[in-house]
Amino acid sequence: MAISITELYDLINREAQDDASLIAVLEGIQAQYRYLPFEALALASERLGVPLSQAFSVATFYHAFSLRPKGKHCLHVCMGTACHVRGSPQVLDRLLTKLGVRPGGTTRDRQFTLETVNCLGACALGPIVVTDGEYSGQMTPQKVDALLRRVAKVEGVASTSISPSTERADTCSAGESP
Repeated sequence: MAISITELYDLINREAQDDASLIAVLEGIQAQYRYLPFEALALASERLGVPLSQAFSVATFYHAFSLRPKGKHCLHVCMGTACHVRGSPQVLDRLLTKLGVRPGGTTRDRQFTLETVNCLGACALGPIVVTDGEYSGQMTPQKVDALLRRVAKVEGVASTSISPSTERADTCSAGESP
């Protein structure tokens, strides 16, 4: 994704009030580009009159910000104790195989970012995968396939991120959520 200096200035000017606006500006940049490009950090720093080291410090302190490009769809796999004993390692393995990326990685076409989290606080539903903020509980490796197909279908195109060589005919039965 190309970074437009003009777009960045417009975005920064919309959000900028004073140096206390740094987080709001970074949130706007993150929403636009799905990460914080270095050029954007430098421009925000300059426009707000804060040292670049401070902008970088804020960007690296908060988990919501990323200095690496993220996919259009973020998948968070809970690896907390309850989810772990109910099968989250197998769910994660299936996602690793299907997407071909390790936790923290993004597919080459930038459609998916795979991340693990320590706990999502919904232990009774474990194992859980959160996709773009939507919780999918009682996840299984077979339900992973259905989940990825559903996300690709919503997009209206077959994602090149999903490995077809591991595609299985397993689907959820009626009434089960992927």
